[in-house]
Parts: sequence; structure tokens; C-alpha cells
Amino acid sequence: MDTTTIYDIIGYVGSALVLVSFLMASVVKLRIVNSVGSLIFATYALLIKSYPTMIMNICLVLINLYYLWKLRNREPNYRLVPVRSEGSYVDAFLTAHREDIVRCFPGRNWNQAELNRAFLVCQGDTTAGLLLGREENGVLDVALDYSTPAYRDSSEGRYLVEHLGQEGVKLLRYEHAEDGHLGYLKKLGYEQKNGAWERAL
Repeated sequence: MDTTTIYDIIGYVGSALVLVSFLMASVVKLRIVNSVGSLIFATYALLIKSYPTMIMNICLVLINLYYLWKLRNREPNYRLVPVRSEGSYVDAFLTAHREDIVRCFPGRNWNQAELNRAFLVCQGDTTAGLLLGREENGVLDVALDYSTPAYRDSSEGRYLVEHLGQEGVKLLRYEHAEDGHLGYLKKLGYEQKNGAWERAL
């Protein structure tokens, strides 16, 4: 394989990552993937001595890093709102996000009539997430812990577990955890106990 072909492959990989990044709903993932793609494309531009293109892509990396730093260090303006588990807003929210919920939690099924606790996590006038479950004696068996795509990589989940204690919840219990959800649970401090994942509050 000659040098020109190797350079072209580097350029194609960088371009592909930049394009793929714009398909991501998560702002954090978008900026991370875009940064990697821009960095690779800046390397390609350097190799072919296209310095304006290299400078532009380095600037894109710096801009992405700046906004990632802002996202990481911002003070979240969340509110925890207790609602009825069968309320009209909860029903409308579940309907609006049904496809994404099914994709994130395949096979998940629950009887809404059996649930007695529901919490919205709101940022301003936007609903960032919904927690549904059945609570008894301070133990909340979680039926659904869903974050909308835009808030999936933010501090919404951490805010939720830090403030549920004020609502009388002493323990979160997640009996059926999908493989794709385990990283989230571990990040929030859940531990596997008694055949389930638990988080004391």
C-alpha cells in the first residue's frame, strides 16, 4: 500500500467520524466523536500540507473541548417533580418516547396500575427523565428509569438519586437490568445484591 493511499484512508476515516457525529442525539457524544474525527482529519491535512484545513479542524477540536468542559462543569438546573404514575402527562410522555423506550429497554413490561410512584426530572420547562416504580416501606422497585436522548450523558441520573431521599425513598431496587443499562447503574453507585441491583439513598 503506497503512502498516498494510506493518507486517503486517514482522510476518509476522519470525514466519516465527523459526519457520523451529526447523527447522534446526545450532545456529549456528538462533540466527542466530532472531536476525534476533526483531529484525525487535521492529521490528514497536515500530511498533505493543507494547512488551512488543518487549522480549521484544530479549531473545531478546541471548540468541542471548550463546550464539553462547560457541560461537565455547569451547575444543573434540575427539579424533581413527583407526579401520579397514571397521570395524563406521564401517559403522554410514555407515548411520545415509546419507540426509544422500547429500544433502550427491550422486553421491559410493567403494569402501570400496580405502580404507585412516579418522578419527573425537569430542566427548566423540559422533561429530562422519568422514573416509575412501586414503593413500599421506603424501598422503590424501579420499573423504568428513562432519560431523554439529549440528557442521557448528563448529570440527570445523579441528580435523581441524590434527591429521591427527600421523597421518603431509602433504597432503589432494579430487578431486571439490561446489559446496556448496567454501565449507568454502576456509575450511579448501584451494587448487585440479592439477585438485583440496589442503591441506598
